[in-house]
Amino acid sequence: MLLNISTTHRPATDLGYLLHKNPARVHTEELPFGKGFVFYPEASAERCTAALLIEIDPVAMVRGRGPAGEGGQLEQYVNDRPYAANSFLSVAMGRMFTSAMSGRSKERQELADTAIPLTGFLPVIAARGGEELVRRLFEPLGYLVEFQGSRLDEKVPEWGDSPYVELTLSGTVRLQDLLTHLYVLIPVLDNEKHYWVAHDEIEKLLKRGEGWLPRHPEKDLIVSRYLKRQRNLTREALSRLLADDTPSDETEGAAVKSETAERTPALHTQRLQTVLSVIKGTGAMRVLDLGCGEGKLLQLLLAEKQFESILGMDVSWRTLEIARERLRLDELPERQRSRIQLLQGSLTYRDQRLNGFEAAAIVEVIEHLDGARLATFERIVFEFARPKHVILTTPNAEYNAVFETLPAGELRHGDHRFEWKRHEFESWANGVAERFEYEVRFEPVGPQDAERGAPTQMAIFAQRGGAA
Repeated sequence: MLLNISTTHRPATDLGYLLHKNPARVHTEELPFGKGFVFYPEASAERCTAALLIEIDPVAMVRGRGPAGEGGQLEQYVNDRPYAANSFLSVAMGRMFTSAMSGRSKERQELADTAIPLTGFLPVIAARGGEELVRRLFEPLGYLVEFQGSRLDEKVPEWGDSPYVELTLSGTVRLQDLLTHLYVLIPVLDNEKHYWVAHDEIEKLLKRGEGWLPRHPEKDLIVSRYLKRQRNLTREALSRLLADDTPSDETEGAAVKSETAERTPALHTQRLQTVLSVIKGTGAMRVLDLGCGEGKLLQLLLAEKQFESILGMDVSWRTLEIARERLRLDELPERQRSRIQLLQGSLTYRDQRLNGFEAAAIVEVIEHLDGARLATFERIVFEFARPKHVILTTPNAEYNAVFETLPAGELRHGDHRFEWKRHEFESWANGVAERFEYEVRFEPVGPQDAERGAPTQMAIFAQRGGAA
């Protein structure tokens, strides 16, 4: 079985530093079921490809439990395990790409922390669930999916499609992310494992799924298949994933305390009213509130007859429940209730439910994202969801000195990863507009200081060719 990983990042041969494998030689490792080889079919400054080839020893494989756990003698020798990507490949990745999967690079740590153009190619993988499942698993993670299948027998079409497909995944991601996504999702697609699944598999799953699995829209299916549909293990894993993705009361309290200086009722209300006014001015009827929180903006949108369809999305179930109560969804007349929908989801995963809307509000959200996730967020919103208008606000770091209760050098919120000055925000927004073919203009929100500007800065994006 074979996995190719390619990049066009310059110089592309830095891929060798990230994988801890020199492109100038073949790397070999003995595995419990055969041998693993890493070599480079191409290695130039423009493009570099690393190939992981697994040579299965059928005798060593039979010494284990067999491809289906307790299969018959013939099944143990005649099967797809040596050829189609499966859990053998995941084990080999964990052995031969250990440092890369942990995000470590002695020579190129900054590059290891950076999203770069990467392509993963699997010439043969069993996609038990077809193209639809492949897309449900990988597209929310931001990948472009290329899928090539075939019939079981061209002469007997009633036999249907073969489960074996050629799969190519492309995206701008960290190498660590691509490897961990493949490590988990290859056996999920195959819907089988070559070894007995016990309680320790939960720890492997949580480790490799950290940072992305709790927010994946198909996490229930992923967990169930990864743990071979063992209900007790699945329930425990999902419970722990939910706990990991929900902030503790202590964390929430610290965040609120840090944000007290900025979240005065007058400023918060003014920010929401300003965003509402801009959305109304676009003429949009279908509106997104991404990172909707407790539903305060949703409440304002629902009160306006102009908006026929409103979707609020947030990563936290707890927060969505608060929003549901604030909006009194269970008490609304059916006509009103049909106008609004609440969804749990993340802005760092592609989600087709966000397509087809005319305007999106993203209020005080981006400052909660680190660099790699911010780059993914840009594609999710501006390339994939692609609303005609995007109204985005973020704190103005220059204004922080005005808040007497905010110690010098501290951020307004305990979970903020950054707070930009006005020129930094404008530089980022102009870059996004240029890359994704939008126009952008800027407006201050809140009382203005002569030197430091307003407490909130707002960017209003409009697709080129439309009114800005």
